[in-house]
Amino acid sequence: MKSSSPSLLLLLAKPIAVIAVTVGSTVVFVLLLSQPQNPPSPSTPPSLSQDSMARSFVLWLHGLGDSGPANEPIKTLFTSPEFRNTRWSFPSAPSQPVTCNNGAVMPSWFDLHEIPITAVSPNDENGVLKAVRNVHNIIDKEITAGTNPDNIFVCGFSQGGALTLASVLLYPRTIGGGAVFSGWVPFNSSIIEQIPPDAKKTPFLWSHGMDDRTVFFEAGQAGPPFLERAVISCEFKAYPGLGHSISTDELRYLETWIKARLRSSS
Repeated sequence: MKSSSPSLLLLLAKPIAVIAVTVGSTVVFVLLLSQPQNPPSPSTPPSLSQDSMARSFVLWLHGLGDSGPANEPIKTLFTSPEFRNTRWSFPSAPSQPVTCNNGAVMPSWFDLHEIPITAVSPNDENGVLKAVRNVHNIIDKEITAGTNPDNIFVCGFSQGGALTLASVLLYPRTIGGGAVFSGWVPFNSSIIEQIPPDAKKTPFLWSHGMDDRTVFFEAGQAGPPFLERAVISCEFKAYPGLGHSISTDELRYLETWIKARLRSSS
């Protein structure tokens, strides 16, 4: 496991005795808070006051074997004033048997048949579509609560990244964006025909460590060409020396990427 900054320590979750391997238990954060990285300014410019900033929503989907609460420290890195009106959601996947781990029951959005994951690994498409419906329910509730769809962002790591891709592609409306970290395409190319026209307007950010031995880099590289065939915008960023984990460099760039797409309050 490698981290690009000493301010963020990535730790492996406690192993489960009967598990051979896990995909997503790498995103547990301990933040070193001795010195704030971005001290608050004495005053907030009127254009960025709490009342004038638009409400936004970031949904984070964790990896296999992990949990939502374990990933909540991610939001503490987003210190820009634009995120003062952001609501974050870190749901946990249901526990279910996972084939690649000898049927052991663990938090998993859908079944995985093998690890490491390559560009041609088999997919549990029915399980993916079931998980997608649950993600769509979360997005729908946030829109009903008053958030502009343009200010809704779905992000995920590993298995959560694969679910992010599927959920955003199949959502019937355009949202602010989807961000995939160390993920893969969890279905075959025929799904392109099912992508709603408005979903094709949602941009993607795709990040992947080049030393990933759990979800191979080739699996991540297959994402942008897949999206290109569907005429969907995708920015791909490769991180040399990074294994199956998230670096602070990736998260800092995600902050910038989301900021550039937030709509101001009307």
